[in-house]
Amino acid sequence: MAVVSPHAGYVYSGPVAAHSYLHVSSLRSPDLIVVVAPNHYGIGSGVSTFQSGEWETPLGRMRVDSEAARQLTEFAEIVAFDPGAQRLEHSLEVQLPFIQKIYGDAIPLLPISLLFQDIDTAKTISSALVKLCGGRRVVFIASSDLTHYEPAAVAREKDSALIEQVLKMDLEGFYSTLERLNVSACGFGAIATVMETARSLGLHRAELLKYASSGDTSGDNLQVVGYGALRFV
Repeated sequence: MAVVSPHAGYVYSGPVAAHSYLHVSSLRSPDLIVVVAPNHYGIGSGVSTFQSGEWETPLGRMRVDSEAARQLTEFAEIVAFDPGAQRLEHSLEVQLPFIQKIYGDAIPLLPISLLFQDIDTAKTISSALVKLCGGRRVVFIASSDLTHYEPAAVAREKDSALIEQVLKMDLEGFYSTLERLNVSACGFGAIATVMETARSLGLHRAELLKYASSGDTSGDNLQVVGYGALRFV
C-alpha cells in the first residue's frame, strides 16, 4: 500500500489527504507504517530516523519500530539516528492523526526525514525499504505539498505536469520535470522514494485521487499551495 498525502494545515490540505487515507483504510492490520517526509528546516542529518521512542498526538501514541529503524540504517548507510532533525518539523506528524484514526496505536511507525532529496538518495532509501519489507504488510506514505505561492492557474499547470510523471512512475521524468518547470514541491524526494519503492515492489501505475489548492479554501488564488492525493496500484 503506497500513497502521497499533503501536510499543510488541516483546514487547507486535510480534505485532500482524506482521499489518500480512504485508500489506506482498505488495508486492514498492516505490520508497519512508513512515513517519508521532507526536512524543511535543514536541521540535523541528511537522512534520519528514530532509534526508538514514541510520537504523541491528541489521539494517542505511536511506537517507533526499532527493528525496522535498525534495518534501515544497516541497509542504507546514509541514514542516521537523529531525532533532532524532527525537532521543528511538521511534515511527518501531520500524517499521524489520520493513521491513528484508521488503525489506532497498534501499528508501529518508521519515520524517515529527508534533508537530502536528490534522485540518488531516493534510490538508496527505496532499495533499503524494499529489503526491510521482508514479507511485512507495509503502508508507505510520502508526505508532500506541491507548488508553493504561485497563482492558482500556474500552480495547477506545474503540478499537473509533475503529477503526470508520477502517474507514469517515471523517476527520471519526475526529476527532469521538477527541474525544468522549477516546481516547488517541498517533499519531492519523499514522493520519489515512495514511487520507486512501489515500483520495485510490483505496483505498476499511480492514480490521482484528488487535486486542490489552498485557494479552494481561502478564496485567495493569487498565491496558493497545491495539494495532491495519489495512490500506487
